[in-house]
Formats: sequence, C-alpha cells, structure tokens
Amino acid sequence: MTIWTTRPETTNDITAIRDINLAAFPTSGEADLVDALRADPKAWIDGLSMVTEGSDGTLVGHALLTRCLVDGAPALALAPCAVRPSAQRTGAGSAAIRAALDSARSMGENLVLVLGHSDYYPRFGFTPASGFGIRAPFEVPDEAMMAMALDDTRPVPTGTIQYPAAFGV
Repeated sequence: MTIWTTRPETTNDITAIRDINLAAFPTSGEADLVDALRADPKAWIDGLSMVTEGSDGTLVGHALLTRCLVDGAPALALAPCAVRPSAQRTGAGSAAIRAALDSARSMGENLVLVLGHSDYYPRFGFTPASGFGIRAPFEVPDEAMMAMALDDTRPVPTGTIQYPAAFGV
C-alpha cells in the first residue's frame, strides 16, 4: 500500500482540487460545491480542506470539512471527498479523511457528519447519526446519514442538521 502525504490546502492547490473533483465525479457538482463552500466565510474553516500528495508532489485526493449546525450547535460536514481515478482504492482518500478528522480534533471540534456509503465511512468511526439523535433535513436511509464524536467525553447536540447554503438543502 502507498504511503500518502497529506496537508491542508493552499491557494496554489485550488485548481488541482477542482480538477480532482471533476475527474472523480460524473458532473461538476462536487467541484462547484467546493468552490462555493470556499467562498462562504460561515462555512469555510482554514485547515480543514486536506489534500493527498503522491510521491512526486502531484495532488491526487481531497477531503473537505465545513461548518454546519445541529439545531444551532456547531458541527462539521464531511463532503465532498474525491480521489483521481488513477489513485482510487490506494488509500489516498482515506489518508485525506483521516488528516481532516485529526485536524478537526486538534482544533477542538467535536461532531462530524457525513452522508455516504455505510460500508466505507464506519472504518473511520462513523455510525448512524440517528444513534446520536441527529437527523438530516431531508429523507435519507438511516445507515447513510452518519456521525462521529471526536471526543466522546463531550456532549453531542441532537436535532436536525443545518447545512451551509452551498449544499442547496
């Protein structure tokens, strides 16, 4: 397995991050979402947009955590996560996600939410959000809406997730 280098994005990475998302998804929706979140000062948190570099310095992966709320209490949304097709299934995405979660923990954040594949995200510690008393503002299968407390000694808010406007929900 490849050993990946991760780090927070810099302004020099913006074009490469967009290219990663365009390559990883069938439409520009996720790339446009990253750009919109980056432009939203209420959503964007410096240091929580993580990139994965190959051994030659080429960016191959990206994971983004932005501010959301659960009934007014601060939380983070993990979305999107993207990896260039040539580096998928190599651990590049997992490395970016772990780095983002570690950075969030070091910043004192506690709750991270993700809407995603129930066979992928539990490896990071995510479990159904309903177990925390958290629900999405739209219909979604229970196993797909997941949450993780970064510090299980702290309380987790309950209620409905409020996403940044860029998510369109």
